[in-house]
Amino acid sequence: AQLLYGTGMRITEALQLRTKDVDFERGVIVVRCGKGGKDRVVMLPASLVPALKTQLRRAHGLWLADGRAGRGGVQMPDALERKYPRAGSSWAWFWVFPQATLSVDPRSGVERRHHLYDQTFQRAFRQAALAAGITRPATPHTLRHCFATHLLQAGTDIRTVQKLLGHSDVSTTMIYTHVLEVA
Repeated sequence: AQLLYGTGMRITEALQLRTKDVDFERGVIVVRCGKGGKDRVVMLPASLVPALKTQLRRAHGLWLADGRAGRGGVQMPDALERKYPRAGSSWAWFWVFPQATLSVDPRSGVERRHHLYDQTFQRAFRQAALAAGITRPATPHTLRHCFATHLLQAGTDIRTVQKLLGHSDVSTTMIYTHVLEVA
């Protein structure tokens, strides 16, 4: 949830992150195949680095266990799977947010680890909101809206926000300016 708010990523973009796409040195995350199949770069706030490194250590433990058990790695994009058949077993391609359980690919019969499912995260988010006493409707996508709104309130240029959100048309980003007019 912190990553969604701190970067403005969509839920599927965050859950499908691969370890190779997190660049701590540059303070960025590369979002691959976002909405519309486009790649983009988003900022990685320094405040998120410790928690993200902790998450990567947890994921690394699962990756090591899968390797010791001889499991099939993670799913790769089709063309890459054919060109680099062993890449799915490498740490670089492992999920930042792997599912705790394994699944069997119905097409190949290979047992592998999937990334965290949207529904799993949405359920946990809903429970956390209730536990925090939040009574207004809130979803993981709300965090993306908050990210954009808070950037605009802080005076960030609309084109910069558009680029960070991955909107192809600035009119989509302009929706967030209504909050500025009300305030």
